[in-house]
Amino acid sequence: MKKLLALCLLLISTLSQAETPARILQQYASDAAAQQTGFTPSAKRGEAFFRQRFNLNDKMPACTACHTDSPLNPGKHAVTGKDIKPLAPQAHAERLTDPAKVEKWFGRNCKEVVGRLCTPAEKADFVAFLSEVR
Repeated sequence: MKKLLALCLLLISTLSQAETPARILQQYASDAAAQQTGFTPSAKRGEAFFRQRFNLNDKMPACTACHTDSPLNPGKHAVTGKDIKPLAPQAHAERLTDPAKVEKWFGRNCKEVVGRLCTPAEKADFVAFLSEVR
């Protein structure tokens, strides 16, 4: 009985820490609005960012180099060959549910592909795009 109770408490704790794509989008949009008056996230700008070629790195010139042309599909890291689960929450339910992981991957991927940290507006637009992909 104690083990069952402990498992239930662990599950509740884990669920209470889980976020939703909408909450993560709201946070990035709020951060962007603090820097840019009248900012509204745009899935269209997010898609353009996803498809944009930055050409900083020959093997990873764009997000699509690893994540394919569709965020609904699994990808493969262009350098390591490691499998990557789909980006879209519609195809991978755990995607965009952990703010720390989202920020970690924005940090790594923006530096590798874009050549700099992404702005809160770019992050909000990107999350808006991924949230709408069906």
